[in-house]
Amino acid sequence: MHRGEQLLAIDNGTQSLRALIFDLRGQLIAKVRVPFKPYESPEAGWAEQDVAVYWSALVTACQKLWREPGVRKDALAGVSVTTQRGTVVNLDAAGNPLRPAILWLDQRVTRGQPPIGGAWGWLFRLAGLRHTIAYLQANAESNWLIRHQPDVWRKTDKFVLLSGFLNYRLTGRHVDSIGSQVGYIPFDYKKLRWAGARDWKWQALGIAPEQLNELVTPGTVMGEITAAAAEETGIPAGLPVIAAAADKACEVLGAGSLTPEIGCLSYGTTATINTTNAAYVEPIPFIPPYPAGVPGCYSPEIQIFRGYWMVEWFKQEFGHKEMVEAGHMGIPPEQLLEALIKDIPAGSEGLMLQPYWTPGIKLPGPEAKGGVVGFTESHTRGHLYRAILEGLAYALREGKERVARRSRQPITAIRVSGGGSQSDTALQITADVFGLPTARPHTYETSGLGAAMIAAVGLGLHADFPTAVREMTHLGRVFEPVEADRQRYDALYREVYLKMYDRLRPLYKSLQRVMGR
Repeated sequence: MHRGEQLLAIDNGTQSLRALIFDLRGQLIAKVRVPFKPYESPEAGWAEQDVAVYWSALVTACQKLWREPGVRKDALAGVSVTTQRGTVVNLDAAGNPLRPAILWLDQRVTRGQPPIGGAWGWLFRLAGLRHTIAYLQANAESNWLIRHQPDVWRKTDKFVLLSGFLNYRLTGRHVDSIGSQVGYIPFDYKKLRWAGARDWKWQALGIAPEQLNELVTPGTVMGEITAAAAEETGIPAGLPVIAAAADKACEVLGAGSLTPEIGCLSYGTTATINTTNAAYVEPIPFIPPYPAGVPGCYSPEIQIFRGYWMVEWFKQEFGHKEMVEAGHMGIPPEQLLEALIKDIPAGSEGLMLQPYWTPGIKLPGPEAKGGVVGFTESHTRGHLYRAILEGLAYALREGKERVARRSRQPITAIRVSGGGSQSDTALQITADVFGLPTARPHTYETSGLGAAMIAAVGLGLHADFPTAVREMTHLGRVFEPVEADRQRYDALYREVYLKMYDRLRPLYKSLQRVMGR
């Protein structure tokens, strides 16, 4: 192995950080995972994390990585970082965190923000967008900090995403990738840069331009590993640090979805469907596509918030027996849950689930709640578990059809990544619900692989992104639709699922009014 043939990818998720070494064929040479408690909740609905937890996990993972077989520091070409999206960090003038990070899962709101004034306010009233803008203002972490922790905000020299914090600790520079900018920040998603001086987002969010870091395109060398970072992590000093992208954008790339006809599903804490598109396409009107891992491209996305979190919810509420047995057997509980549903036919014998456990802004709306209909005396907890998997697939199919319609590009193949992609049952359900071949990438670590691919192109180790996709992504098992099940799912989707939200929406609003939430 010669110098320049290995790539280090740091993947900082919600529940763990992984340090990964890939070669130029996309093969995973070594991996170290450091788990941590996802977040603390000082108050109901809050999700915060001591920022030191992330850096400590990075240091621990890297130091363990060097002891793994096949890893050679002298073969490293560069390092790239991908992280969870929308998690923000307040830094003082010395670059030290001022308070815990506020995670993307946080649900605190700051109501009563002054509406946008001037010409922008008039345009929003005319377009019927006042409630949408008010929702953004209420959910923006910056507005909560300005109101409730003004001392912290006054001391905030830089207000950065988690990716920006880790890149700063590695390079000593306040710089981040355009591909990582997803959150309540004054970012122009169409022009892929910080918002212009007259943009309404500055007024809505209360963030000053000097509080933001420098942005560069994915694949840019942002800096080098500093001596201080090298001493802590063991990463060689002077190693190039390459701008990657957010975890979802890297997953899409790592799954080989480089063009609009390949849909990438992520069966993670938030379930999503994304494509990569050179054109700016809003999957929902006035909801922008996010930056892709490919420079100048976009990733239209539909989210099912708390998507595969619902599997964790099911385990905690209904799967105690499987969790105990799995602990004794030393296997994941999901293996036993798979057995629980193996004989349940497609459609869960009429049990239908709408996976809107958390409301949204547009689709679903702020009144949305989860719905389960069709219960009979023959249904078991196994039926409910299968209905969760089917409901998520229905919701993502609806998202796929919306993205395809908005982009005028049919989606003809599906790739699935994320934790849920390890379930054969989930992937077969997906193939049957979508009526399309559904492939599992050759590695589970698609977000880390995507980050490594961006580094490979940025360093000139692969000529371009099509080459990187061809050389570094490979298909694992492909699930073909079972025609009888496809027909049943198609009927249930069209005749029941697509009608559920509109039929239940008035009841959701009544529940919200009576219960106050």
